[in-house]
Formats: sequence, structure tokens, C-alpha cells
Amino acid sequence: MSNINEAALKLRNSSKTGTTCSPVRELIGATNIEAAYKVQEINIAERIEKGAKPVGCKVGLTSFAVQKQLGVDQPDFGILLDDMLVSGTVDYHLLMQPKVEAEVAFVLKSDLPQGEVTEKALVEAIDYAVASIEIVGSRVENWDIRITDTIADNASASHFVLGSEHVILGNFDLVGCQMKLWLNDELVSEGKGEACMGSPINAGLWLANTLAKLGNPLKAGDMILSGALGPMAPVKPGDRVRATIDGLGEVWVNFSAI
Repeated sequence: MSNINEAALKLRNSSKTGTTCSPVRELIGATNIEAAYKVQEINIAERIEKGAKPVGCKVGLTSFAVQKQLGVDQPDFGILLDDMLVSGTVDYHLLMQPKVEAEVAFVLKSDLPQGEVTEKALVEAIDYAVASIEIVGSRVENWDIRITDTIADNASASHFVLGSEHVILGNFDLVGCQMKLWLNDELVSEGKGEACMGSPINAGLWLANTLAKLGNPLKAGDMILSGALGPMAPVKPGDRVRATIDGLGEVWVNFSAI
């Protein structure tokens, strides 16, 4: 078995058993980004074969400070599947070392081109923006991750929640919008749109061009989780989470008690 297949199996078994594993960089190296995406691709393909459907992508590592911490100069991406979209109360048993972050999500109304995507083309393709809470998780024990660990682990994706207000771009301030996130009525995270690569649109544009180069451009109906507007917050059973983003309203999710 190749190291890539072994790393994929290691993460897959971790998900199935609910038991964390040691870092997969021990198998694929700490800097081999190409290998890490191959691991991600194997496990996403396995989930699709079992019936899950791709619905878009998430952008990770959109904070320049976090990029520096992990020794990279660009974000990463993971695949969103339909079974990741949740609402109301989420079964805590489905999660592994969960944390939450609030971000701006986009939904596309038209396909993006096969070649280079301009900011104008991306903006014109976006149907609306919506507030989102991403539930991130890690199969790697104690979140002991480097860039290849998180990419292989589908950019540490777990689940996501969307708000109910659909807002057309231009009807709110993408860069200056204020985000606040409460955990059990305590404010635990805040930030602005500019915290996401200067603007959530910049993160979306990076994703669009990265996927176009890979021959897999974004399509009408795809969702984009553009990246956190503030620090992540860990959650435990029974927690209640609510976030607001200026111009986009609020979004909330609860976690079941064990």
C-alpha cells in the first residue's frame, strides 16, 4: 500500500471509529501538498460512492497569521458534501474535536469559466451571500496539524449551517461587516470581513482559480464557505452557538447533550 493510500485509510478509519489518529504527515510528509490533496480526493470519492453529493467547497487558512503559523503563503480548500449541511440541533456524536467559526458563504447562480476567473466574473456569478457557521473538526489527535494534515483531512471540514437571509452583493459591506459569535450567550469571537484575506471575495476568487486550474470549475448552485472572520471556538455537548454578521443577519446551531 502506498503512503497516500495508507494515509487515506488512516483518516477514514478514524472517522468510522470516532477515534483520533496520529498526524498523517508521518506518512506523506509535512510539506507535500500535492500528496495531501490526493489523500483528500480518495476519501471524498469514497463518500460519494456511498451516496454523498458534492455541493461546493470551503476555503481554509484564510487568516494570514494562521498561514504564517503553518508555513504557507496560500489558503487550502476542502469539498462540501450534502450530508455536511445541518440545522437546528446537531448530534455531538457525529463530531470529532469540534470547533466553530463564523463566515460569509456564497451561492452561485451560474457556472464559472474553465480558464482564469476575474473578480468581475465571480461577482456576477454569485446569486447571494448568507451568514454561515462552519463546524470544523479534526481526525488528528489534539489538533496536532500542519498544512498536509489539514488538507488530507478535507481541510478539517466537518459540518456547516446557513442562515436564512439571502443578500445580494452590494447590499452590504463585505470588507467592513462586523461578525460576532456567542457561545452559550458569551461573546467568544469577533472580527470583520477584512480578516478573510482582505475580503471574502478574495478567498472565493482564489478558490475559483485554483479549481479552474485543476479542471474542476465551480458550477451554478455550488456553495462557497469563504473562511473565518474571527478565531475558532471549541464546543462541547449541550452548547448553543449563535453568530451575527452585519447585513447578513444571524445564524445559529445547538449541540446535543451526551
